[in-house]
Amino acid sequence: MKIAMLSRAPTLYSHKRIKEAALARGHELDIINTTRCYMNIASRRPEIYYNGEKLPLYDAVIPRIGASVTFYGLAVLRQFEMMGVYPVNESVAIGRSRDKLRSMQLLARDGIGLPVTTFAHDPKQTDEVVRIAGGAPMVIKLLEGTQGIGVVLADTDRSARSVIEAFRGAGINILVQEFIKEAGGTDIRAFVIGGKVVAAMKRTGAEGDFRSNLHRGGSAQVIKISPEERSTALRAAKAMGLNVCGVDMLRSNHGPVVMEVNSSPGLEGVEKATGKDIAGMIIEHIEKTAIPGKTRTKGRG
Repeated sequence: MKIAMLSRAPTLYSHKRIKEAALARGHELDIINTTRCYMNIASRRPEIYYNGEKLPLYDAVIPRIGASVTFYGLAVLRQFEMMGVYPVNESVAIGRSRDKLRSMQLLARDGIGLPVTTFAHDPKQTDEVVRIAGGAPMVIKLLEGTQGIGVVLADTDRSARSVIEAFRGAGINILVQEFIKEAGGTDIRAFVIGGKVVAAMKRTGAEGDFRSNLHRGGSAQVIKISPEERSTALRAAKAMGLNVCGVDMLRSNHGPVVMEVNSSPGLEGVEKATGKDIAGMIIEHIEKTAIPGKTRTKGRG
């Protein structure tokens, strides 16, 4: 098979591992810088150009689109879909997961456990937002944040109001969520491929940091998840429409709650914690499912 990977960082562990796994299984894989692509959006003749040359027709595309270039990256991915190239994750599904508010609404619609989450436009509604979220401590998140950046823990109602009013006064959209104290600064990432949880790890934040992101100094270890946690991860992936994703959950007193569904999860932490060949599983999934023109949306939506 001839596979394209959309990425601006070919030297990242995850991207090198996926390429290694593809080559080991006898496939070709080209890593394409997403932002250097440009498109001919012609009726019935969609084309993508890269470094001055028209790209060949690939069998599959693996989108590893950075959060900072989501808008343009999804436009490029839609062009691949319009050309009939099979995407590991479809543009519509990635768009859902990258929009924190939309993703929470979709998860809530499907009855998936969530922390109490509030959203408001008017800074004058701050007191009501704080009340609905259950009061301090509470977590305040930028809608556009990633890897733990733009996430604030407010210890008191007063500090929460100050942060909310500052963000909203600057026109920045935020979510306000209850703080799951019983999680103890740890979360669970379940790695889903093709409707199955293939690996899971527990992530623990660095000392003094309530965020458990590995990029921020957190640590990871293999964990056995419960049937309810496994079911929650699979339902969350299905709600987003993602074939490959990482579902981040907290263990609360009322069961697992989903914090985020990541459409481009890193492989380093989970492979090293579990010893599993996650990159190989992604390529195997492509081998089983990559049928030309199989994209459900074909770039629509």
